[in-house]
Amino acid sequence: MSKQIRIDFVSDISCPWCVIGLKSLEQALDRAKDAVGAEIHFQPFELNPAMAPGGQDIGEHLAEKYGATEEQGAKTREMIRSRAAELGFDFNMEARSRIYNTFDAHRLLHWADTQGRGHALKMALFEAYFTKGENPGDHGVLVRVAGEVGLDSAEAASVLASDTYSAEVRERERYYQRAGINSVPAVIINERHLISGGQPPEVFEQALRTIAAQS
Repeated sequence: MSKQIRIDFVSDISCPWCVIGLKSLEQALDRAKDAVGAEIHFQPFELNPAMAPGGQDIGEHLAEKYGATEEQGAKTREMIRSRAAELGFDFNMEARSRIYNTFDAHRLLHWADTQGRGHALKMALFEAYFTKGENPGDHGVLVRVAGEVGLDSAEAASVLASDTYSAEVRERERYYQRAGINSVPAVIINERHLISGGQPPEVFEQALRTIAAQS
């Protein structure tokens, strides 16, 4: 009989390594399903909380934030694209040209989690941004994607048109910041075991099996 665990997946929609981390975790859970079952909760983290609504050119942003040259940026993007392709996710680097504000996406994800559709919406938003190059801060995009994963589009629009879940998202962000989370993805198992970064599936699998055996 498999052990049931809680996983808090702290991440941002605009984080490419978070896509890799989630796809790796999904594969690890499938491989370890004889030993462990998991309930995943998506927790908010904003890489760029001060980003203006219109976003910023991605090359300009990376140069400002990390001092990365265009050549360094290209090498990193190719590494990410290759890792993701191995995990079955398509990064379209030509489609994604800007970094956007993701706070409203986190509010919608918080709501989707209460509807039991957090995982589906998370993955669909990753695809909207990284594969299609769409703006995850645009309410039209968010409402459409919510509808595509089986959520009520009118209710999604209502959430976005108000400040619903703003306080809850801010509180969750502060909670994980106080806990020392300053980079993502951060995978927290049973609220005590931390695995950082976009690890390979085998690393997640080994950790899941070990924690399940100890619990």
